[in-house]
Amino acid sequence: MLEIQRQQLLLDILDEKQYITVAKLTELLNSSEATIRRDLVKLDKQKKLVRIHGGAQAIPSKTNGNSRKYIQGDAFWVAKETKTEIKRLIAQKATELCLENESIIINGGSSTFMMGEFLQDRNLNILTNSFVLAQVLAEQSNNQVSLPGGEIYRKQGIILSAYDNDTTQYYSASKMFMGTPGISDFGVTESDALLIRSEQKLRKQAEKLIILADSSKLGNRSNFIFCPLNQVDILITDNQADKRLLDNYSDAGLEIIVVTP
Repeated sequence: MLEIQRQQLLLDILDEKQYITVAKLTELLNSSEATIRRDLVKLDKQKKLVRIHGGAQAIPSKTNGNSRKYIQGDAFWVAKETKTEIKRLIAQKATELCLENESIIINGGSSTFMMGEFLQDRNLNILTNSFVLAQVLAEQSNNQVSLPGGEIYRKQGIILSAYDNDTTQYYSASKMFMGTPGISDFGVTESDALLIRSEQKLRKQAEKLIILADSSKLGNRSNFIFCPLNQVDILITDNQADKRLLDNYSDAGLEIIVVTP
C-alpha cells in the first residue's frame, strides 16, 4: 500500500470511528506501529486529525456529526494482502471459466480483484463495481470495462449506489463473480445492508453466480444473508476446506471447484 493510500484510509477509518488507538490502526492497516505513528505526526501537522496519547481523534465536524455514510467490512488494501497466494489461485481458476467475448460481472473484493492479473490477455465485456479493478483492467488489458454509477467507498475500493435506477439495469451477463466474508448452510453472507442491496441488483443481471471463497470463509456467517445456497451455481475454494462442509454445499446443488496451492 502506498503512503498516500494508507493515510487516506487512516483518515477514513478515523472519520468513521472518531477515535482510534495506534494498536488498532496497526491491525486494520497491516502496518508497523512506527509507520502508523509517523503517519499520525504528519497528518496532525497538516491539521487533518488530532494526535492524543496512544492514538488519534477526528477533528470535530462543523455539521455536528458524520455527514458521510460508511459500510461495514474489511479494508480492501489490507484484505488483499492476506492469503494472497490462495486467493490468486482461486482467481485464476475463476478466470478460466470465462469465455472469449463473454459479458461478466465482477463484484468488488480482494479475491475478485486478483482476477485482474489473469484477465489482461482476454477480450471480455466486464461490469464491475470495483474501481481499483477497473483501473487495472483499463490500464493493462483490452477488455471493455463498465462501472455503475454511485458513490466511491475508498475503504472497500468499490462504487455503490443507493438508487434503484442506475446503469446496472441495462447490463446483461452470463456470470457474476463475487467473494464473501462467510458462506454457511444459511447461504452467502455479507457485512453490510448497503452492500447487499447493490450486489443483489448486480445478481439480477447475471445467469450464474460464482462464489470465490478461501477455506477460512467456509462455515462462517456475517451480518446479512445475500442469498441461500441453492442460488449459487459454483463455489471455488482451496484444498484446506472442511470436507463435511463441501459435501453439504454439494448436496445443496453447488458445483465445487478446489484449487491446491
